[in-house]
Amino acid sequence: MLYKVIHIGKYIKKVADEKEIPMERICNFLNKDEEFVNALFESSSVDTDILLRCSKLLEYDFFRIYSSHLILYAPPSAVNKNQQKTDTTPQFRKNIYTQEIKDFIMKKITSGEMTQSDVISEYSIPKSTLHRWLQKKNNEL
Repeated sequence: MLYKVIHIGKYIKKVADEKEIPMERICNFLNKDEEFVNALFESSSVDTDILLRCSKLLEYDFFRIYSSHLILYAPPSAVNKNQQKTDTTPQFRKNIYTQEIKDFIMKKITSGEMTQSDVISEYSIPKSTLHRWLQKKNNEL
């Protein structure tokens, strides 16, 4: 899975096809007609309420695709230590990597597409974390 370019409609259609969910059930669950659902499958972006309903129906977390994109491609935030924290919005840790992300990174390294230093600089993954992943992979072999 390529996390850089996300066409969420294609992912929704793929999961629906894999789980063999009939179009009629999708339409009933979303309370929409078949034309809307087909347009949904063709859409590169989806309203969050619809995406949440699709996630429930298909028992698949489509939001994780976007979270993976943020982990891999969002620049690290600049932290000003002198600035007091006045933000009341929830703060999420960026260094929580899903297994899909680990597999994606390991595939890049093992295929020779990227070096370890490329991965560290491109995705801001700490060197110690990457070495731990590599060591675990070597132990599994």
